[in-house]
Amino acid sequence: MKKLSDIGTIKDILSRYGFNFSKGLGQNFLINPSVCPRMAELSGAGEGVGVIEIGPGIGVLTQELCRLADKVVAVEIDKRLIPVLEETLSDFGNVSVVNADVMELDLRALIDREFPGMRVVVCANLPYYITSPIIMKLLEDRLPVESITVMVQKEAAQRLCAEVGTRESGAVTAAVNFYSRPELLFGVSAGSFMPAPKIDSAVIRLNVYSEPPYKLDDSSKFFKVVRAAFAQRRKTVLNSISSSLGLEKQAVNELLLDSGVDPRSRAEKLTMDDFLRIAERIEL
Repeated sequence: MKKLSDIGTIKDILSRYGFNFSKGLGQNFLINPSVCPRMAELSGAGEGVGVIEIGPGIGVLTQELCRLADKVVAVEIDKRLIPVLEETLSDFGNVSVVNADVMELDLRALIDREFPGMRVVVCANLPYYITSPIIMKLLEDRLPVESITVMVQKEAAQRLCAEVGTRESGAVTAAVNFYSRPELLFGVSAGSFMPAPKIDSAVIRLNVYSEPPYKLDDSSKFFKVVRAAFAQRRKTVLNSISSSLGLEKQAVNELLLDSGVDPRSRAEKLTMDDFLRIAERIEL
C-alpha cells in the first residue's frame, strides 16, 4: 500500500487523475505521517464504532480510520476526488464514499442506514472557510454521535476551546459549550500540509452531551441572545443586544440588571450562566 503522506506519492496520484487543488474548497492534503494515526486514535474509532469523515481528500486520514473502526463513511464534496479515493481505499472493505455536500446531507438518515447498532463518532480535517458552519450543523442537528474530532485553524481551535467568559471566547464558543465539552488535543504546523497554508492548525475534540446539561424552556432564545451579544463585540452588551434584537435599551438594561449582568460589560465577559439567565428572562 502506498504511503499517502509521501509528497511523491501524492503528486503521482494527483497527476494521473489530472487533479488541481481548489482554493475555493480549502484543499490542503496532510503530508506529516504522524498526524493522521494520532488523530484517528484520539477520535474514538475502534471496535463497534462507525466513523463519519468529512472531506477525506485523497484518503490519508480515511485509511487510518479504516484500520481502527468497524466502518467508515467518507463524505467528499469534490467529485474529482471520487476515483482517486476508489484507488487509495481499494484495500479496505469497511469504507464507503459519498459524493455530497455535508451541509445539505441528511446525516441522521445516513447514520441510521450505515451504522445500525454502532456507536458513532465524527472525524475530519475541516476546510478553514466553513469550519464553524459544519461544526454547528453537526451539533444543532442533535445527531447520535459521541464525539466530533476535527482539525481546524489554530485560532479557531483556541476560540472553540476557550472558556466562556474569557477574552478568547465568542458566540461559537458559547454555542459549542451548550452542546459539548470541547478540548484541545494537539497542534499541527503549517508545514504538515501540501500546499502549506499560511497558518498553523490544531486538532480538537468535542465530547457531545447525550443531553445538554442546560435546561431552558426555549433554547433558541439562548442562541439568539449569544449571537446578539457578540454581533458588535466592541460595544457593551447592553448596546449590542438592544440594537441587534431591536429592543428598547431601557428594557434591556433592566433585563441585564435583573439577570445579574453589568450592562456595561462586553459579551466576552459573560459566562454561560449569564447567557442562560438572560435567555430565561428575555421576551422575543
